[in-house]
Amino acid sequence: MSLRAGDPAEIGGYPLEARLGSGGMGTVFLARTSSGRPVAIKLIHQQFASDSEFRIRFRQEVAAARRVSGAFTAAVVDAAPEADHPWMATAYIEGPTLAQRIADDGPLRGAGLRSLAIGLAEALRDIHRVGVVHRDLKPSNVVLSAEGPRVIDFGISRAADQQTLTMTGRVIGTPPFMSPEQLQAPRGVGPRSDVFSLATLLVYAATGRGPFDADSPYLTAYQVVHEEPSLDAVPAALRTVVEPCLGKEPEGRPSADELLELLRDLPSELGESAADGPGAAAGRTRDVLTEHHLATRDTPAPKAPATDVSGAGNSRTAIGRRLRGRWRPVLAAAVAVAAIGGGVTALQAGGIGGSDTEDHGNRTTAAPGAALPDGFTPWHRTVLGGRKDIPDELRCVARGDGVFCGGGGVVAARISAKDGSRAWTALSPGIPVQGMHLVGATDDTVLGYRFAAEDAPQDPDTEVVAIDADSGRELWSAPAGGRSTAVTGRTEDAVLMGDAVVTVDATDTAFEARDAHSGEIAWTQPFPAGEQCAPVPMGADLLAMCATDAELSASSVRHPTLYPVDRTSGTWGEAIEVDGPAVPMGDADGRLVLLQEHWEGAAMTGYDGVVRVDPASGKAAYTRLSTTYGGTPGMAGGTVYVSGQTGLVTALDPATGRKKWSRQTSVEGASGPAAGDGALYFSSATGRVVALSPADGTSLWTTDPRADGLTGEQGASPRVTVAGGALIVAAAGNTVFAFDARNPPKPG
Repeated sequence: MSLRAGDPAEIGGYPLEARLGSGGMGTVFLARTSSGRPVAIKLIHQQFASDSEFRIRFRQEVAAARRVSGAFTAAVVDAAPEADHPWMATAYIEGPTLAQRIADDGPLRGAGLRSLAIGLAEALRDIHRVGVVHRDLKPSNVVLSAEGPRVIDFGISRAADQQTLTMTGRVIGTPPFMSPEQLQAPRGVGPRSDVFSLATLLVYAATGRGPFDADSPYLTAYQVVHEEPSLDAVPAALRTVVEPCLGKEPEGRPSADELLELLRDLPSELGESAADGPGAAAGRTRDVLTEHHLATRDTPAPKAPATDVSGAGNSRTAIGRRLRGRWRPVLAAAVAVAAIGGGVTALQAGGIGGSDTEDHGNRTTAAPGAALPDGFTPWHRTVLGGRKDIPDELRCVARGDGVFCGGGGVVAARISAKDGSRAWTALSPGIPVQGMHLVGATDDTVLGYRFAAEDAPQDPDTEVVAIDADSGRELWSAPAGGRSTAVTGRTEDAVLMGDAVVTVDATDTAFEARDAHSGEIAWTQPFPAGEQCAPVPMGADLLAMCATDAELSASSVRHPTLYPVDRTSGTWGEAIEVDGPAVPMGDADGRLVLLQEHWEGAAMTGYDGVVRVDPASGKAAYTRLSTTYGGTPGMAGGTVYVSGQTGLVTALDPATGRKKWSRQTSVEGASGPAAGDGALYFSSATGRVVALSPADGTSLWTTDPRADGLTGEQGASPRVTVAGGALIVAAAGNTVFAFDARNPPKPG
């Protein structure tokens, strides 16, 4: 792609010709040496130049890449890691990444698969012979050149005799291709961690799927650590080689030299006869967290014709939502993924629009009009849960001078808004459900979820618990069922509506409405026959979103139905059919806004349409988006926002589907938005917060990370709570902190 206004004309004396890719950490340009040789120059974003830890990491990347100069890697041509604006130039390798190749043409077979395997093993041998551990082998870091495969990106590598930096809040790997030890103890990984990653990559090349693929990075990480790999679709000859490489213990795996010897013995017709084996042609997946490396070309997202169809629906043929069952997080995996930190993150192709830049020098604040809590000083606390091995993040709400937080092993806790001191904590003994945090709070009551202990099978799996806001005393509890995640794509089995809480009963057959403080049942309303439902708030109104038992059993909710529900009596209105899969976002102008999911095979790749449902008329209006937006959606002030994994935030008008603006930020995997006076706040699991102007997405300020957490996460609920002029932020490891929105912490 061509250079943009504001791009430099040259770097280090190398004239620039084009952009190759850009994102949160830096930009890669195509340039030429004086002899005409093409080179790829990685220019690190200026805001990281003042980050001493990042500079150390970048110097290590340059040093590691210089030590590796084999035939199957990209050689360093020049570098200036100490420059005011650091950069590194490597030999330019033309060709698609392995991720692009598998996505476009499906799995490899025969001589092509064998050549790839041998080439990558040779590259790994060369890397290890000079004492470097790559630590991020994955499909987007392999370029398929005309001369053979090339391994690129040494951004998180290390010399075998160095200590690994722990950089808060930056990705150091991609769970489907990480070794068990990298997930559990990243400081101690050695060369045989790369052997494990290479084996996962070869399984991906042969089948289109990784050997531990799951519906979320958390589950994937658990399977890497604890489960056996899925190798049924791997050609038999290759399976005998990769299987020992996927052993849980590093010492049981072959070295890169030993692996190369085994691969050279493979037959040239590798896998040709297995082309019709299970999954051989079905798995055209993409690298789930970072689809393209910095040095690959930008690939625009597929365009869809924009249409606005009022009435019953459109002709979309996307596969419906797979059943998103309850996830009792596997403890080791959750800890492992939450602990990921450090390194230069890759960038998502096609995610940068014409205005997608971040002004890090501009620290204009939002100037909220609301006052700070009396006696407020910035604070930082950790809320301990019932089990130390559950690292779930909390979510918080503010009421008066109290902040109420819950999630994971905490049903609810009360913290002082002014200084973070803890008044009380109610613990949950069991293993939580992913994404289920706090139900909500009234002036006198807090409602959260409690999960049964593993040694108490007689207790309800899930309960809604009401707690007195002042004393922390439990008021009542009720068993709760619910298939909200499968039906709506959101984990809201209970919703607070004024002073009442609406739940799904323990049998998954009816709504129950209770007084939030007393627990007295106001009404019970059975679901329609053959359907299961979840409550959906729309401002002050309540809707039920339902799916048939047949669709739920098939793990494919393509035709959900909405019913208006009278909050006083529980009476249901007329059914409104919706063309799905669709996720409810919120209300705008008296209509419920939903985003339509776009599916490619078994993978949900983003959102490609908006549905607006008018409960009064029973009509649903549909608008196609001009492209598919991937990331975490949210809504504030009548506008829909999608936060991409690499920090791109896009604002969409739900009435027209038009993109209002896009802004590239440095907050990867952000959830949000939370709205304050004159600002929108987005935050990641690392606790990094960015404030954007609602009008045009201008960056007002950005903070540094505050916790070790997962970046690149999708689907998380908002982590920022506005308490007057203060921001309360929940981060990984049950970390909660607060600061003045008018005087945010300065980076560095």
